[in-house]
Parts: sequence; C-alpha cells; structure tokens
Amino acid sequence: MSSKGTLANGSYTEAVAEVAKQHEDFVMGFISINPAAWKNGPGNPGLIHMTPGVQLAEGGDALGQQYNTPASVIGTRGSDVIIVGRGVIKAADPAAAATEYQEAGWAAYEASLAA
Repeated sequence: MSSKGTLANGSYTEAVAEVAKQHEDFVMGFISINPAAWKNGPGNPGLIHMTPGVQLAEGGDALGQQYNTPASVIGTRGSDVIIVGRGVIKAADPAAAATEYQEAGWAAYEASLAA
C-alpha cells in the first residue's frame, strides 16, 4: 500500500470509495496514503483514514516502501490515524519509540486543528 508503484490508486480507489459509500453501516474507514488527493475528496467525514508507512523522517527503502512523517500524513494528506511498523518494532527501545510516535502524531493532529 505504501510501496512505490502501488495499484491502490485511481479507478481502484474510486471503486472502493463507492462501495464504502453504499455500505456506510458496515465500513468504518480506509487504509489510504493520501485521502486529500482523492478525485472526489476523502468522502464521508465519518469514515476514518489510516495511513501506513509512517516514520519520523520521510524517505524510502530498497523494497520500495515509501515513508511519510506524522505531520505530512495528518496535516498535508488528511489522514486521521498513523500506522507505524518498523519504526517501533525495530527500535532499540520499542516502548520509547511508540511514545515518540504517539507524541508526534498528537502534535500533528493539534497542528491540523490550528491550520
């Protein structure tokens, strides 16, 4: 999903958003990279957008994974929830890393309210 060249864009994204609209009693949200860039906007504001591939610094890796910061994901791209994997599980102190991401995510959320 957060890999370079993902197929989850364009007409696929539009079709998924339409199915979600038809089943709002069942669908709670989306795993999405950039809801602000969706053709018709991010859709129903009651649906949650969760973005994977979040790191404290933007970049990528040899596998094509694309990393974005909490500020970019929440502030610029319009997501509600950050999904962090390697930044926590590969940290020397995973609990401390989780706290750092939680604080960065919250700061990004507060900044988005002020914008």
